[in-house]
Amino acid sequence: MDLSGAVDVIRAPLSETLPRLSAVLAEDIPHMGAAELASNCSFSPFKTHGASPGRSGSVITTADVAALREHVPVRGTWQGRGRMAGAEVPVLVLASDVTERGAWLVLIRTEDTPVPADRLAFAQAMWDLVTAHRERMGMEAVPGTLGPARAAAAARAAAIAELGDAHGASLTALLEVLRRRDLDDATARSRAIDLASVALIDLRSQGERDQALVEERTDHAFARLADSLRPSLRARGVRLDLGTPGAEEGADRVLPADVSNTAQAVVRAVVHAALDDQGRGPVPGEAGEEQTVRRVHIAWKADADELRATVRDDGPGILSRAALDRRRVGARLSALGGHVDLDAVPGWGTTVTVRVPLAPPQTPREDPLTALGERELEVLRHLARGRRNRDIAQDLHISESTVKFHVANILEKLGVSSRGEAAALAHEWGAASS
Repeated sequence: MDLSGAVDVIRAPLSETLPRLSAVLAEDIPHMGAAELASNCSFSPFKTHGASPGRSGSVITTADVAALREHVPVRGTWQGRGRMAGAEVPVLVLASDVTERGAWLVLIRTEDTPVPADRLAFAQAMWDLVTAHRERMGMEAVPGTLGPARAAAAARAAAIAELGDAHGASLTALLEVLRRRDLDDATARSRAIDLASVALIDLRSQGERDQALVEERTDHAFARLADSLRPSLRARGVRLDLGTPGAEEGADRVLPADVSNTAQAVVRAVVHAALDDQGRGPVPGEAGEEQTVRRVHIAWKADADELRATVRDDGPGILSRAALDRRRVGARLSALGGHVDLDAVPGWGTTVTVRVPLAPPQTPREDPLTALGERELEVLRHLARGRRNRDIAQDLHISESTVKFHVANILEKLGVSSRGEAAALAHEWGAASS
């Protein structure tokens, strides 16, 4: 047992992390399926892999995993039996505490025999490593993962809201009917009311769990940011002033997890750039004196449209946009449709303003011309210039019938009915002049 398999797991795309981790652990801990509940993965906090232990068509749910909560420690392992997808099965739960809200991995085992301590230690180390890696990706807000994560979170939130409304309406109607006094079976009515009441409580609890995984209050996110900066600034003798958000600054406004993580990562990058990349400058009116950053002020404000973070320092005021680019500030923000403004005044300090939209960015349209082959693109360019088939054939040194064949294919692949529509698409997507 060694951790060499971790390289394969960490290199995998987010969608493949759980399958590869399951494969690495399967040799020492045979299992038929796995489920994970990880708050630091905004792309999909709950995922499953492998076969369902229940009847055909059944699936493991977050409620199945949450039902094990009373048995599982904050960090460590638990072995026992749990109800997964409607079936009572042996399970192994690995709980990691390397993130603030924790992360669970549940293995649906194929046997009841206890897993030896050395194998448990290996599995726990693997899960801690994967959890820490994901936490780092979230804290760094890697641009390539933010777009899919945000789209997935938005779609997931919409689906949860729709399901919640539907189930809530159904259960409320059931309660109203069962509370009618003209029903004669009091015992049956009482039990049905109890069942429906419990179902409503479970539904609300489920919504709260899902919300906690993909959202965070503005003031809570700001507090986490401040806690992460205090040690490094204290060590350098730099004072940290906080404009802690209050009610007017949207302290209780809920931020999507990707917005919260990105804003924190970007602000940290700006602070470190201010400290490390400005060098020293002259103090205004003080000959021979050199100015460095002695104080950093950070403030957040969230309104209906965006989260705005401001970082202001009292340094030499020579921070450059290139310094921010080296720390990928712009790249991180652009993935969410955000941007950064820099106002550096030599001798008086620097103010950096970060803006992140709270609404998901529009999904970019896919270029329809990618469906065309190289020769078809050549023909399309001529169509966009209004050329006739005969002229196109002469220029490309092919027969006129071949041109007609290519034109027919172009219209079919682009989903248009005329040469004019195809030409319009060529102009729209920049193929007419290439």
